[in-house]
Amino acid sequence: MVDQPHLKIAVAEYGHTRAVTSGAIPIEGITPDFIKVAPIIGAFRRMVRDLEFDICEMAPTTYMIARALGSPFIALPIFLMRRFHHGGFVVRPDAGIKVPKDLEGKKVGVRAYSVTTGVWTRGIFINEYDLDSSKVTWVVDDEEHVTALKLPPNVVHAPEGKSLQSMMKAGEIQAGFSGPAGVGRSGPPISGWDKAAEAAAADTYPELIADVEQVEADWFRHSGIYPIHGLIVVKDEVISRYPWLARSLMDAFVAAKKPYLEEIKSGKGDSPEDKRYRKFLSLMDDPLPYGITANRPSIEALVTYSLQQKLIPARPQLDRVFVDIDP
Repeated sequence: MVDQPHLKIAVAEYGHTRAVTSGAIPIEGITPDFIKVAPIIGAFRRMVRDLEFDICEMAPTTYMIARALGSPFIALPIFLMRRFHHGGFVVRPDAGIKVPKDLEGKKVGVRAYSVTTGVWTRGIFINEYDLDSSKVTWVVDDEEHVTALKLPPNVVHAPEGKSLQSMMKAGEIQAGFSGPAGVGRSGPPISGWDKAAEAAAADTYPELIADVEQVEADWFRHSGIYPIHGLIVVKDEVISRYPWLARSLMDAFVAAKKPYLEEIKSGKGDSPEDKRYRKFLSLMDDPLPYGITANRPSIEALVTYSLQQKLIPARPQLDRVFVDIDP
């Protein structure tokens, strides 16, 4: 009997992945060595910079940038996190910003220019609200995951010793992303980095888009776009050596998701993710769809947004950046 390959895997533990990361559901054909990285975006950096893992969760914009620059790993359409992005963007009440177009000429905070949350929201503002993103000064206070990324000239770094959180409070920026994507934390992504949001709870700002849940639902119904976040990448050399691995991974994550969906449909689970996906059941049968077919509108939209924001040089062929596999 041939020994199974031992593969290093970095994937966060969510309700719909826990059965895989715990070993309760095996990945057929391999012996996994799960590496816990918290926050998981630390694994993204270690993968794009050092190729540390054989299989790794990764933000989709980080992946597309890295792949365009020649990184030797390819994505599987197993999307581990989903949310909409009209919300999570706040403004100072004294800034005179009533609609996204008013951001032109303003300074706006985002953790890093290529952070997926930022790419989705900017894309929505550009395509749905006529924002000229090049007329906004995007202020960042962290590194890009892909260090070789050349940023547009309207992206600047926060001054030494300042964070987006402190700049928003002082009025030095007029708007920003809430939570870990922007003004809801300070400092780089180290363990416990998002705890700063608790300390800043008093620093609350109004959302730019009113009635955001209804706006997002209407947008989804007419566009079919359901923003993708974390996906799974596999080293090219590994997928070439074990071409059956893509199917093994898809089958394992599909099997792990099934009981999770049954739980949230029955009202169980009270984490923020559980509540978010349960709410999305009013819009769709499966709030965590995997595969190319179910996600093509969302993939194509994110590619378009990335092109518009000068994150990738050209539109890639999907079969060059995704293993074409469905559940």
